[in-house]
Amino acid sequence: MSDHPASRVRRRERAPKTYTRLTHPLVRDSRDEPFRRATWAEALDRVARALRAHRGAFGMFSCARATNEMNYVAQKFARVVMGTNNVDSCNRTCHAPSVAGLSAAFGSGGGTSSYQEAEHTDVIVMWGSNARFAHPIFFQHVLRGIRNGARMYAVDPRRTSTAEWAESWLGLNVGTDIPLAHAVGREIIAAGLVNEPFVRRATTGFEEYRKLVEPWTPSLAEKVTGVPAAAVRELAHAYARAERAQLCWTLGITEHHNGTDNVRALINLSLLTGHVGRYGSGLQPLRGQNNVQGGGDMGAIPNRLPGFQDILDPDTRRKFEAAWNTAIQPRYGLNLTEMFEAMEEGTLRAVYCIGENPAQSEADSEQAVRRLKELDFLVVQDIFMTRTAELADVVLPSTAGWAETDGTFTNSERRVQRVRAAVSPPGEAREDIDILCDLASRLGHDWKYADAESVWNELRSVSPDHHGMTYGRLEEHQGIQWPCPSTDRLEPPYLHGRLWEADPVRRGTPAPFGLVQHDPPVDLTDEHYPVRLTTGRRLDSYNTGVQSGGFASPLRRGEYVELSPEDAERHGVTVGEEVRVVSRRGTVLAPVWIDTALRPGLAFMTFHFPDEVDTNALTIEANCPIAGTAEFKASAIRIEKLPAADHVR
Repeated sequence: MSDHPASRVRRRERAPKTYTRLTHPLVRDSRDEPFRRATWAEALDRVARALRAHRGAFGMFSCARATNEMNYVAQKFARVVMGTNNVDSCNRTCHAPSVAGLSAAFGSGGGTSSYQEAEHTDVIVMWGSNARFAHPIFFQHVLRGIRNGARMYAVDPRRTSTAEWAESWLGLNVGTDIPLAHAVGREIIAAGLVNEPFVRRATTGFEEYRKLVEPWTPSLAEKVTGVPAAAVRELAHAYARAERAQLCWTLGITEHHNGTDNVRALINLSLLTGHVGRYGSGLQPLRGQNNVQGGGDMGAIPNRLPGFQDILDPDTRRKFEAAWNTAIQPRYGLNLTEMFEAMEEGTLRAVYCIGENPAQSEADSEQAVRRLKELDFLVVQDIFMTRTAELADVVLPSTAGWAETDGTFTNSERRVQRVRAAVSPPGEAREDIDILCDLASRLGHDWKYADAESVWNELRSVSPDHHGMTYGRLEEHQGIQWPCPSTDRLEPPYLHGRLWEADPVRRGTPAPFGLVQHDPPVDLTDEHYPVRLTTGRRLDSYNTGVQSGGFASPLRRGEYVELSPEDAERHGVTVGEEVRVVSRRGTVLAPVWIDTALRPGLAFMTFHFPDEVDTNALTIEANCPIAGTAEFKASAIRIEKLPAADHVR
């Protein structure tokens, strides 16, 4: 098991970094100088001058922890004030492949089911997701479902804490999700378990898909994935025979160089069986932060306007141009990954970063830091002095999205919920929306928002999916799932019920099978880098540790490299002993933890404590060409035992 007590581990003494809450604007004339306190007028004047000079070379990183209203205003700032669609958020780092895959199949990028449906289903497949640690609220619904009789199958390279609750654990080799999904699909077809009426009525491309998966017998899948053929058959029969089934995934599926293809391979299984578009049957990508879904819904992505409306559609652009009184560029902007590439090329020279910490969250973090340092101008708007803020020219203190701000969040089940300010922000910290509007005014745009509700009402006027969600209705119903086009009714909690319609017109566009091929990890293991490193989250920490790492606590474990007992013995290392972890990109020192959840040749680390162990110095910047998400889950490393004099005493 992975939940080990920190008290049993010896480690080099490293005082946890304390992240200071920002209370006043900070500026500096040169990055060689320390920051000094400034007035808001001076700080915003500096930002306005810099942005005015970089209108053609600008990008914005919006915040997946901030409110929907903030994300709406941020993307509007990029498009209206700066004239660019170069706006993105951490959705790119984690679930952009989910959005791309679901959109390609169904036309929208949200999870198709509600959380409650996990309590009323027959089979739950948890694929590439340690939900007990990474999504504990959702996992409570899963546990209720199990108590109600549901069977859960866990597909993961590690025997995680989630897998302990499963009927069966399918421990696959990292990066072999597509062969396993194809083998499950082939077995469903071979066993005559295809939902043929649904496939004929609601899908396209079945014959091509059948030919694609035909070679992937359970025995071949066993050789490639490491999953026994009997387990492949068991999963296929359980999923296909179930009256209702939920297929859930997280970053174990998406954080690969072919993450979108991985998602399409899972969607194919739902199309084969008809496990989508009905209560209790669906596809659920579990989001890791409170408003990842909402950030994308609000248009804080480079290819969609608010309400997930395609920016290339002329009618959509005309609607927004009339609402915003400005022209909108008829082309997709750069996503976060592409913006970092543009920094390297010198075509993107100024960045406005709100509430994100890419200096520590990006793959190959040393390269990301170098690119940020080489910008002409970097402004960071945040609540803490993050590593990214330390690289900035101007730092603007904002309010926390929780407890200090009014607005709404949207969770993984597409449920929009109200949040309210309960305390005043410290010092001179200001709400994000007020900061952006003040800056827009300096750049010639007079935005008058009385409060968060006025922003929300503007969003409702341009997004059909949100039109029926007044603040009053959100409070009355304690949250509403989109789509909600009408103010006098609520839609079903699941999406794509249209696929079951008898009338072809009402059924709409059929869902295509994804014809995707197996593509192994980019960073191959060999005699010099024989261990496969996969990364993820732990229950007691949060992302890059800014909000959960800067304090002393019995729960605070710090970072480890977790090894199988066999690998620890082979390297001659013991629990707590510090080792050197080396990839083709970087090197870190980390103490060892021995974890029986790991098989030989597989190591695990998190990115929660980058100030102590910068795990992302090891990871590879190999990106999904469709979604731009990096392959955090499959790096090749070696473990080096340190000389005795360097060991922890």
